[in-house]
This record gives sequence, structure tokens and C-alpha cells, in this order.
Amino acid sequence: MPRDRRTRPTRTTPPVPTLADVARIARVSTATISRALNKPQAVSVATRLRVQQAIDASGYVPNLLAGGLASSRSRLVAALVPAIATSMFNQTIESMALALASAGYLVVLGLTGYEEHGAAGTVDALLARRPDALILTRSPTEPQIRRRLRASGVTIIETWDLPPRPLDVAIGFSHERAGRALADFVLERGYRRPLLITHGLARGRTRMQGFMARFRERGLRAPFCDLCEALPFAIDGRARLGMFLDAGRRADVVVCSSDSLAQEVMMEALARGLSVPGDLGVIGFGANEPVLATALPLTTVRIDGAEIGRRAAQVLLMRSQGREPPQRRIDVGFEILARSSA
Repeated sequence: MPRDRRTRPTRTTPPVPTLADVARIARVSTATISRALNKPQAVSVATRLRVQQAIDASGYVPNLLAGGLASSRSRLVAALVPAIATSMFNQTIESMALALASAGYLVVLGLTGYEEHGAAGTVDALLARRPDALILTRSPTEPQIRRRLRASGVTIIETWDLPPRPLDVAIGFSHERAGRALADFVLERGYRRPLLITHGLARGRTRMQGFMARFRERGLRAPFCDLCEALPFAIDGRARLGMFLDAGRRADVVVCSSDSLAQEVMMEALARGLSVPGDLGVIGFGANEPVLATALPLTTVRIDGAEIGRRAAQVLLMRSQGREPPQRRIDVGFEILARSSA
């Protein structure tokens, strides 16, 4: 019986648009297209618009990897955060991404967790992809990770802190000074028996130490300190205040390491019939807007996270132009927002 020689219809795909196609539509040279894609600041706004319209019309997908290999730049920026459930860093990442987008950069997010070993794996995976910069929202303390970062040749920007010896560039504020300023604030408000509830991570400890140092300098009784080794999101503010009060101790103000923790403390105080701030003042940290929008506005410390992101973008863009930032430690400061809770 003769074999059926019929063949299946072959699938045809349209030709892939090329750089030459874009140049023809935009009526410019391929070199101009390359400059518009790889160095947008080197061409006029009108030319960039024509190139973008030609790309949209042709369906061309730029090969940014090839351009990056030619220029030793990937235009990829990796921002490392411990967890996405933490909203404290959102403004920093968003403002930085928006500032860099117009220069052709892409910001990707890397999750490190709160443990050093988790950060090491994420750092290695990102460095292997040759980003132009790593933006750290939490500075690593493990010497091995710090050595790898220094040796990478990548721009490293530590944010939300001002270490005395940055890996490269640091943009943030002094947590020690923030702790001292909080101590001055509670003393000016007439409080003399503060309870500090804070997580055991380095920044919380540093603020606590600054607070206690100010009380020692004033010759005052040391504050009550509840240093929780649990991770920040795992601390139960209601339980911590409850244990303190059940032990027969009394405070006139509670200073917390986060706004969410302060909100829980307020809930427990009110549940026990205490008035806030009449019987007990409560202070948070971070100026978390959803928490601030409560019936009783929370006294807290505000950090301009958006400004940190903008400054980080400025540093990276200066480096891309062969210039160095005038400072390696950029202090954006902090502000104590005095509201109804204390």
C-alpha cells in the first residue's frame, strides 16, 4: 500500500524586526538608534521620541545585553530588601526606579531575608548577572560578604544607614543620633520612666544605645529595655507590654522600634483601661502612613525614603558619566513627628 506522503503544514513566523528596520522607519542611521538606546542622554528629546515611535511601529525588541557587553554596562540595578512585607523601603525603591527609568535602567528586587546566609546567596546570584549597582537596604555584617561586594567592582550603595566605613557609598541617617534625639524628645515632654521595646537587629540596638547614652549623660535613671531577639515582624507588641505590666512595673512612655509595634502597644494599653497619652505615651518609628492614619495619630520618626532613592539614582548616574559623588556618606537626616500619642 503506498505511503501517504502528505506533509504537515509548516508553521511560518514573521521576520524578526531588526535595528535597520527601526532606522528606516525613524529615518536616522543605525548608529543613532544605538545611541538612543544605550546613551539616551547623548541624543535630543525629539530624536528619542522618533526612535521610540519607530520601535513601537516595528515591534523591535532591543538587545540590551549586547549593548551592555559592548559598553561594559548592563543598566540593571538590583535593590536588596529583607522582605516585601516591610513597607518601610517602598518609597526608596519606587523613587529610585522612576529616576533611573528615563536613563534606560531597570531596577529589579532581590529578597535577602534577615539572616546573613540568605543575603550571601542573593548577593552572589545578582553579582553573577553583572548589575551596574547593588542597592542595599540593610548593610551586611559578615566579612566574607563584604569582601565579595568590595571586590565586585560594582557600585554598592548602602541605604537607610550611615556606617563609618561604607563599602562604597552610604545614603541614610545616623541611628545613634536618632536614638539620642528621641531621648531628648521624651525628656522635653516630661517623661522620666520610658520603656524601650526593640528588635535585636543592629539598627534597633544602635537607636536603643543612643537613647540610653543620653539618659546617662543627663544623670537619669536608666530606661527599661525590652530587647527582643525575634525578627521585627514577629514581635507581639501587646504581649510585650502585657508582660511588663503584669510584672508590676510601670512606665510613662513606650518607645518602639517600628510603627506597627507601637500600634500593638497602644491596643494593649487601651484594652487594659489605660489612656494614651494620659497614662502612657507611645512612640513609633518609620512614619508608616497606614499606621499613622489611625484614630489616635502616632508620634513617630519620619525618614524621607523617597529622597534616599533619588540620591541613590543621582550617584549611579554620576558614575555612568565617569564622575564621582562629592561625598561617600550622604546624610538625609530624620524628623520626629509629634502627634497625639505622646
